[in-house]
Amino acid sequence: MDYSGKISRQVAGIPRSGIRDFFELVQGRDDVISLGVGEPDFATPWHIREAAIYSLEKGHTSYTSNLGLLSLRKEISRYVDDFFHVNYDSASEVLITVGVSEAIDLALRALIDPGDEVIYHSPCYVSYLPSISLAYGVGVDVATTKMTTLHLKLICWRLQSRQSLVY
Repeated sequence: MDYSGKISRQVAGIPRSGIRDFFELVQGRDDVISLGVGEPDFATPWHIREAAIYSLEKGHTSYTSNLGLLSLRKEISRYVDDFFHVNYDSASEVLITVGVSEAIDLALRALIDPGDEVIYHSPCYVSYLPSISLAYGVGVDVATTKMTTLHLKLICWRLQSRQSLVY
């Protein structure tokens, strides 16, 4: 069955990510360390896998709160406070996601309205612009190099002149 006509224009307009092509090219090669999907080049340490197995054996197989386990949110809040001296209320200001892509997606969908501009730097992680587009935002690329920084005047002007988000 041809599903091409069933895909929304919003999704169909997003080009395929080159990172996927790269991942497929290096997958299974021993002489390449691929950081294409953000995974380390080693297996998860045994003590972590063992803890996961033990948790399953104890029957901890149910869904948690949509926010994540409170005990984990408390530990993250403590860690952030200890290392960065920033305090967050673990009950209401910490959310657990499966990864940064989900967190960025949720933040964009919560903070921007259709047509809002989102200022982002480039080069950047490949999913920034597609994430903005899927949230119906308008990506505004600020080109950078290792010799330049984001131009604060441009950002301030953009923020004052229309609804924008910097990410």
